Amino acid sequence: MENSLKIEFEKLQEELAGESSQADFLQRLIERFPNEVVFSTSFSYEDQVITHLIKNLEVDIFTLDTGRLFEQTYETWASTKAFFKKEIKAYYPDTEELRNFVSQNGPNSFYQSVDQRKACCTIRKVHPLKKALQGYKVWITGLRAEHSPNRQNMPALEWDEDNKIIKFHPILHWSTEQVTDYVKDNHLPYNYLHKKGFVSIGCEPCTRAIQEGEDFRAGRWWWEDANKKECGLHIHQ
Repeated sequence: MENSLKIEFEKLQEELAGESSQADFLQRLIERFPNEVVFSTSFSYEDQVITHLIKNLEVDIFTLDTGRLFEQTYETWASTKAFFKKEIKAYYPDTEELRNFVSQNGPNSFYQSVDQRKACCTIRKVHPLKKALQGYKVWITGLRAEHSPNRQNMPALEWDEDNKIIKFHPILHWSTEQVTDYVKDNHLPYNYLHKKGFVSIGCEPCTRAIQEGEDFRAGRWWWEDANKKECGLHIHQ
């Protein structure tokens, strides 16, 4: 199964190179892999754009509830479901795994070291993600190149070796202005924290508003070096 999917991926790379529209390529993926395309949303500006792009397409949607999200994120989740009238499946951390981690290390050990923070992200995000991706061949994401230095040279179509799945980032090269204009022009629901200086919104204890002139990712894990600001959901070969 894996080898045949990787062969498909290589063919798709060639097709994408000759495709002028990311939206048309997205449609091609859905036709190529019926009922095997899934989109992960965190209800960011970017994810609201993609939810709108796929609203009439056969793409499943899921979100990862870490248990430590902002109340505004849950509000956006509810308004998004009501607006699009699409099922959004939720995945949660394993109860026993999380209990053991918090019991041994405390509720805020992620501030103590990068290793502790990554361990928390793995339990709350990476392991639930693996469950969410089971049975799918294509994973649609809202990643953009501006999000992180690690994503500047990232291709729009990737092979995710860790999850054995094809990943597609349809708005990878959109600017922040393009994204926010799209949300405004289409009257899409959005997380109101974006209006308060929260650019990239994750778990509440690991996210703050950024100040004028700060980098896009400065508000995520602000106590860490900028080059380490990945949670493990997106590993790029």
